[in-house]
Amino acid sequence: MKRLLRDRRAAFGIGVLVIVAGAALAGPLVSTGRPTLQRDVVATRFLRPLATDHSGSFHPLGTDRFGRDVWTRLVYGARVSLAVGGLAVLLSVVIGVLVGGAAGFWPGPVRTSLLAVTDFVLALPRVVLLLLLAAMARPSAGLVIVVLGLTGWMSVARLVHGEVRSLAVRPFVEGAVALGLPRGRVLVRHVLPNALTPVIVSAALGLGNAIMLEAGLSFLGLGVQPPTPSWGNMIASGRDTLVNAPWVAAAPGIALVLVVVACTLLGDALQDALNPATRYQTAR
Repeated sequence: MKRLLRDRRAAFGIGVLVIVAGAALAGPLVSTGRPTLQRDVVATRFLRPLATDHSGSFHPLGTDRFGRDVWTRLVYGARVSLAVGGLAVLLSVVIGVLVGGAAGFWPGPVRTSLLAVTDFVLALPRVVLLLLLAAMARPSAGLVIVVLGLTGWMSVARLVHGEVRSLAVRPFVEGAVALGLPRGRVLVRHVLPNALTPVIVSAALGLGNAIMLEAGLSFLGLGVQPPTPSWGNMIASGRDTLVNAPWVAAAPGIALVLVVVACTLLGDALQDALNPATRYQTAR
């Protein structure tokens, strides 16, 4: 842990995620009101950043076409984007660990069928599948979580499968099986806890990817629907005003880039910190 915190990439990633998550959780304390609040639309629309409207309300990031505070919507949109991305990654990790663990520990038809399903789903173009599934049902945050989770578990399953197969021939696993312990208990108690290192790295990298995909779906109108704010539909609402009010789309766009870069850097730092070869080279 100390080595991870000394890594500048990890420090930047953790710092950005803590700030964004803290602002999202403390939304009522750090924002000016409800994200859907509209006062006098004509008098408050497209106010510039750091402006104060006629009622005395301060708008650090300006207002949009309906006079809604961009900072408030950005903070509440962070709740949606982080929650959707985090829950989607959690769902994909659970499915991937279960499928990969079973495929790696039980040979024969179980392994063959599970790997066949994994390869089949992995061969499907994810973006096209996302658009298809999202278009078949009414867009919502729950649908985005399910769709992202069901289309993102394959890489996790492949990683867990490789780790479990390498651990299954270790002496401590063979000893547990020789003692008569059920194979399911051996898998859960002894194998999977030692196979979670690549899963942690994959989850950190997948969080940024899931947030980006959620923003893309919301931008296309297939994700979180207005007036509920998410970074994707905020960017979509500001794409027509890039000339006269660029801050409407720029604020969520910059936040999205920062969070995705933070997740990527954190994942790279975790990979180096948890890699035994890297730790050995550093020790030398």
